[in-house]
Formats: sequence, C-alpha cells, structure tokens
Amino acid sequence: MTDAPPSPGPPLRRAPNPAAARRKLLLIAAICVAPVVASYAFYYLSPRGSFVNYGTLLPTAPAPALDGMRGDGAPFRLADLRGRWVLLVDARGRCDAPCERLLYASRQARTMQGKEQERIVRVLLVPEGAAPGAALLVEHPELVVAQVAAALRAGLPGAADAIYLIDPLGNLVLRYDADPDIKGISKDLTRLLKASGIG
Repeated sequence: MTDAPPSPGPPLRRAPNPAAARRKLLLIAAICVAPVVASYAFYYLSPRGSFVNYGTLLPTAPAPALDGMRGDGAPFRLADLRGRWVLLVDARGRCDAPCERLLYASRQARTMQGKEQERIVRVLLVPEGAAPGAALLVEHPELVVAQVAAALRAGLPGAADAIYLIDPLGNLVLRYDADPDIKGISKDLTRLLKASGIG
C-alpha cells in the first residue's frame, strides 16, 4: 500500500506591495480629477472670441419701470411685456437718422430669427409729445411706440440713443450703441433664444 501524496496546503498569499497599491490609488485619483482639470484648462486657456457677445453686457438688474402712453393713447407699461424678449430702442430726442438706423437694425435682427422672431417684441421710446412720423410707422408696422417721461428713461444706462435687450424676466441684458452691426445683434439673439427656456 503506497502512501498518498501529501495534499497541497492553502495557496501562499503574497505580501501586499505598498508601491503597487499607491500607484493604483494615484491612477484612480487621476481618472477622477482629469475631467475637472481639463475643463478648467479649456475655460481659461482656450481662445475667447467664440464666446464673446457682440453687445455690451450690462450688470444684471431689472429694467427701470417705464410707464407712459402709446401712440394710440392707450397706456404703456414695460412690465406688461414680461414673458417676451424686448428690443428697446431709446430715442433721447425725436427719432432722427441715428434712431432710424437703430430701428432698422433691430427690425432686421429680429427678422433673421425666422420663426423664433415671435418671441421678440420691438419698442421705441420717445419723449413725451414727440410722436414719430407716419412714414416711420409704415416702415415698422409691428413696432410699439411709447411716449415716456425723460425722468423715467434716465434709469437706462447711457446718455445717447441705443438699443437695449431685455430678457423675459424684465432684466437688462445687452446694450447696442449707434450704427450697430445687424449680424452681431442677430447672433446674440440666436444664442440667447436657443439657450433660453422662457420667453
């Protein structure tokens, strides 16, 4: 009778290698941190041109309470237009040639939004008693004209004729000064309308 071979004992366990464990831990940490580092590097080191808006960015603040009278004698309140984007043309005097260029730019930029243009309303503010001519109204049939006291319009930033973009919550967003680039305004509008879930 032959003796049975000795049964193998439990497998020997290698002693943990501290260096290998440290490498694994560092690899896991790097995988977790890499996306954050990459996003910060992209934000701070990438060219900024493609992210810059054309209009002058205004500090986030509600537009002033602009109350007055429409051309047809009905009351006008800017607050009644909340829920829509507003291109507000402020004519500090009568609507002369620079003002007409601002109106033209606002109309064309709105038209370039295609079916989204219904989300935008255009408003012309004029001083009390300074109603625009009939020819101007024919050229801009969807324009809301409002006579508003100078003291109320003084709350708008700037001292010259300008276009102000107001968001659906009633906040000032951008300002466009004399002779603005229509494509620049249109691109700003397109970007904001696409990003906004309101208005």
